[in-house]
Amino acid sequence: MTLPIVAGPQTCGSLSPDGGATLEWLVTDGLGGYATGTVSGLRTRRYHALLAVADPGTAVRHVALAALDLTLTLPSGVHVPLYTHQWESGAVSPEGHRYLETFTLADGLPRWRWRVGDIVVERELAMMHGRSALGVVHRVVSAPGPVGLAVAAMCTWRDAHGQRRAGDGDPRVEHLADGVVVEDAYRLSGPGWQPGGGWHLGAYQREEAARGLPATEDLWLAGTFVDRLDAGDTMEICAWAGPRDDRPPAAATVVAAARERAHALVTSAKADGPAAGLVLAADHFVVTGTDGPDVVAGYPWFGSYLGDTMTAYEGLFLETGRAEEGRELLLARTRAATRAVREDTGPWGPHGSLDAPLWLVHAVDRHVRRTGDSDLAAELVGSLSRLLRGHLGGRGTLAVDPADELVRLDGDAGSWMNAYTDDGPVTPRIGKPVEINALWVNALAAMADLLDEAGKDSADLRARHARATASFAARFRAQEGWLYDVIDGPASTYPLGAGAFDDDPSLRPNQLLAWSLPHAPLAGPDGRDLDRAAVRAVGGALLTPLGLRTLAPSEYGYQGTHRGGRDERDIAYHQGTVWPWLIGPYADACAATGLPTEGLLTGLEAHMREAGVGSLSETADGDAPHRATGSPFSARSVAETLRVRGYAS
Repeated sequence: MTLPIVAGPQTCGSLSPDGGATLEWLVTDGLGGYATGTVSGLRTRRYHALLAVADPGTAVRHVALAALDLTLTLPSGVHVPLYTHQWESGAVSPEGHRYLETFTLADGLPRWRWRVGDIVVERELAMMHGRSALGVVHRVVSAPGPVGLAVAAMCTWRDAHGQRRAGDGDPRVEHLADGVVVEDAYRLSGPGWQPGGGWHLGAYQREEAARGLPATEDLWLAGTFVDRLDAGDTMEICAWAGPRDDRPPAAATVVAAARERAHALVTSAKADGPAAGLVLAADHFVVTGTDGPDVVAGYPWFGSYLGDTMTAYEGLFLETGRAEEGRELLLARTRAATRAVREDTGPWGPHGSLDAPLWLVHAVDRHVRRTGDSDLAAELVGSLSRLLRGHLGGRGTLAVDPADELVRLDGDAGSWMNAYTDDGPVTPRIGKPVEINALWVNALAAMADLLDEAGKDSADLRARHARATASFAARFRAQEGWLYDVIDGPASTYPLGAGAFDDDPSLRPNQLLAWSLPHAPLAGPDGRDLDRAAVRAVGGALLTPLGLRTLAPSEYGYQGTHRGGRDERDIAYHQGTVWPWLIGPYADACAATGLPTEGLLTGLEAHMREAGVGSLSETADGDAPHRATGSPFSARSVAETLRVRGYAS
């Protein structure tokens, strides 16, 4: 089973950049909703909440219960607040984090322990799987006599990406004997309910300020749960969305069920140690939507995207023993993608990932290869063929060049490197990008295999694959010793001199797909010494403890930090920022070219204790010490680390 992750008082009790306010925890409900916050208890993001609800029809999230502020009353009658807020003035008040003795993440569940002299109080919480419901258990671990617990419910109801202020109007509340209903959207229940009312003004979110976004909101005190407990007693509170009378099980039951489910997931995946932690982290991203299983790209702000889902597919589903769920997902997403291309409403545009359909083909191929599911191959190969014909048929921004069977992109940011500012794409992929063409060559072979599996003729695709492979090998090797990032790009796009077309030799990680994919264009024995040297060059310039930089520090335009306002962050997003998910392609490329892979995951496994506790971040600074940025919980980062762990740890 997983080893607990424990933070002590020096971490929990500090709000500094290296303290507990920069460490985040997450539990999810399997529907896209969540509870998340910091180890120290300070809300630093607009997304931090104990109950965030995903709409079942639209997947839009709303923040509901912002916080449960706990106050301890000593036997002497002295009140000790155990919660922490920061305010617009800059003041931190109260400072309950100073009483934290430990924070523990065990079996994927967070637990806080406060100590006030010889009195110890714990809080543990979990969400129900498959329902928007939260259970919170407070326990008096030790006390010389009865103590009082008062838990103030700080509420709101707003879009998760926004703020709500007092001027927007009071929330509609209905007080009941054991709690309250807020905005007819969610209900709270617990002992000793005392109705409240009134706004707490100017709650400050430091991480939003650092991202150049509005950073202040107001919170509504709906009321307070009050109880008196002896050592060993518990106080339980539940919160849930949906019908008010559809009460979830008791909070302790919710916590116990979550722990039992965690054990079942790890057992099913046959995982232990860090791998078991990654299995539990992977579970956060697998959700049930209106069309069946789906994948959330990252918490707390991302939704579902085809490219991210299919890049993460093998790690999230096939490495965790969830192939049947994965099969349902592949069927649903193939139908949706084919329909979107037919109706010209591709879910990967207008500034999305145009390589998403190629990743879908890859995911189907990996599923069939690893499970032997010939029926799935037969069921999907026709739809995938129509999808690729529509997507690469020349009607949009991608088209196959008949001169060399390679894929050309005209306009837009194109692949996964899709950051935009008002001035346009930050990393233009106009021309023939190496990653899209590696995926294209891989897709041609994968589709041929699927046709064979389905008992159909694959000769035409085999011939096209051979031609595209030869063209790729002839065109993408650069004199610098690695692969071109883009070939046949317009001269004005890259600062490389005159000419109608230019080839861009910028040292980026996109070229890794030329060796890492199962049907990679450079996977054969030809040019092995050149290939090994190229992968070594990529590792030498781009590899960090947390993944690979998106641009070598020696290249023009390198950005070593991913900080600041929206435009600053978008400019740095693919200009040097580290992406942990790229460790997967890098490990595969090393294995394919005979380079060592041992120890590649050491830093990432340690990172599971550094930012999103128990999980892996979306991105990190290109410069040391590679502080985490972006989403603290990333599906691709977890999935790719889990996928290659068998030979790269």
